[in-house]
Amino acid sequence: MTLSAPNALAVVDLPGLPNHYRGKVRDNYDLPDGRRVIVASDRLSAFDRNLCAVPGKGQVLTETARFWFDATADICPNHVLAYPDPNVLIGKRLEMLPVELVVRGYLAGTTSTSILTLYNKGERQMYGVTLPDGLKANQRLPQAILTPTSKAADGDHDAPLSPDEVLAQGLVTPAQWAQLSAYALALFARGQAMAAERGLILADTKYEFGLDETGAIVLADEIHTPDSSRFWKAATYEARFAAGQRPDSFDKDFVRAWVAERCDPYNDPIPEIPAELIAQTSAVYIEAFEAITGQTFAASDASEPVMARVKRNLDAYLAG
Repeated sequence: MTLSAPNALAVVDLPGLPNHYRGKVRDNYDLPDGRRVIVASDRLSAFDRNLCAVPGKGQVLTETARFWFDATADICPNHVLAYPDPNVLIGKRLEMLPVELVVRGYLAGTTSTSILTLYNKGERQMYGVTLPDGLKANQRLPQAILTPTSKAADGDHDAPLSPDEVLAQGLVTPAQWAQLSAYALALFARGQAMAAERGLILADTKYEFGLDETGAIVLADEIHTPDSSRFWKAATYEARFAAGQRPDSFDKDFVRAWVAERCDPYNDPIPEIPAELIAQTSAVYIEAFEAITGQTFAASDASEPVMARVKRNLDAYLAG
């Protein structure tokens, strides 16, 4: 399935709602009663800027996270209160904890903080964990590990932390760290088991947590989405790993790669991105949703702009 580019949600405009904060992908509004309205746009962000809007992306992220919030609610409380629209989550407003928890089951990654990057530099001790010699790229680790990072301010980069550093910096208390660790590892184990049933490997993922009004730890943001997680296709993993090839995944980087080949994306103007690349990216997000959840993606009526639908559904929900 492909969706037409004009029906993409690039700019969220809800002037009647208070306390607006625009993130890279999501727009947030804090209501006076403690609820947070989170609208997932279709913006595609890379190189610290927004490149384009990909039809269906925001709906895929919202509905994939919904699938996993429902499937893991017995493990850890989450911030979900309601879903008035396919792109909208109403959640509890939380005091977000200043640590992002990344759980990794495989030696993978491309960023400066990924364990594969550090391992290839010769490091064996990282994030408070010692990895053995002789591991190969994309190999399964002896056991899943926690690789926490600090949450960087805008324009900065996340910094890797060990559990001892998390505690030494006072980012969370020892009791909170014990609970966060247990939650993250249990969520990841559930994610891996359910992904395996769908013919997928959940290689790694990130979690964000906050505190509610009672001080309880609550899962927030998103969970096991194509943006927050690395999913591989299990059927071809062993053969590709043996051949030294990257595992098959949901490759959403058509736009990113196209831009990087044509300019310095951090400093130059971004050239106009071809519609067919945007359509390809949209199709991959939808493929990922259907593969991960086992559900059929229900595209909304393309005759109604996404923003108009979001406003209509939100107005009805808030009026109720």
